[in-house]
Amino acid sequence: MSAIQNEFEASLESAAHMEEDQDEASELHLERRSLVLQFLHSTLSLQHLQHLRDKLELLKKSSFYLEIEPKQVVVRDQNQETYHTDIFQLINPIQLLKMKKVGKSQTQIQLSLLAELLEELQRGREELSSYAETRDTPTFLSQWDLIMQRMSQLSEFLEELLSLQTPGQLHMKHPLLLPFEAQRWGAALPAIGLSLSTKPPLLFDREKSFAGQDWAKLQWSADKREPLAEQYELHVTLLTSGGPGEPGYRRLQLVPSSTCLVRGLQPGRGYEFTVRRSDAGTLVFQS
Repeated sequence: MSAIQNEFEASLESAAHMEEDQDEASELHLERRSLVLQFLHSTLSLQHLQHLRDKLELLKKSSFYLEIEPKQVVVRDQNQETYHTDIFQLINPIQLLKMKKVGKSQTQIQLSLLAELLEELQRGREELSSYAETRDTPTFLSQWDLIMQRMSQLSEFLEELLSLQTPGQLHMKHPLLLPFEAQRWGAALPAIGLSLSTKPPLLFDREKSFAGQDWAKLQWSADKREPLAEQYELHVTLLTSGGPGEPGYRRLQLVPSSTCLVRGLQPGRGYEFTVRRSDAGTLVFQS
């Protein structure tokens, strides 16, 4: 009888320990699940990802330029008098063209990396959401190390993405100033710094743009930082019905300001207008 009593008490004690362990596991499950949800609602929130996606789309439509520092250098004339001149007076045009190609390649790689990182963050959010929805405590706790590794990896991806959103320095693969050219100008060869900068995409002002029977007056927004002499390319395309006998029509018009009057349009026909920045010498990429 005593043995049965002892066995019964041991069974009750074991059950109590099991229940206590289950309570602790459930509490740990809720605590760790809360950390995952907090990460999803802050670092990888839908609003944050949409904001990053919008910034990437804006960047894809932007114009990328080569920035050269210093912009002026001191040179000496034949009378040995010194004066300041534009750095472009000394830059070798062939070398500049090579560096523009490097800048274009770096820009395209940067945009591609941004798109890949954004997709990785989206996939990671879906994975973490799936983990957070796991109701089975042992299954969730067994995956915790994997969850932690994934959150750490996604944080690194996000940090890298944010750093790539701003164009940075450009590695000097080709010297822009050749020694003999600097000597010809009597100038000391300065240390040249190269970087990439962006200008936002051009957008038509719908309130100030309108059309008549055979003409259209167009106006677009320009960056306030842009020089007054900024050149633009206006592309005019006649929209066709796609019939085999209907020829397409397209023309290019150079515009020295952010307003243009387009004449000679066919009445009753549809046209598409596209405005782009003209290559001012340092433009390396625009979609």
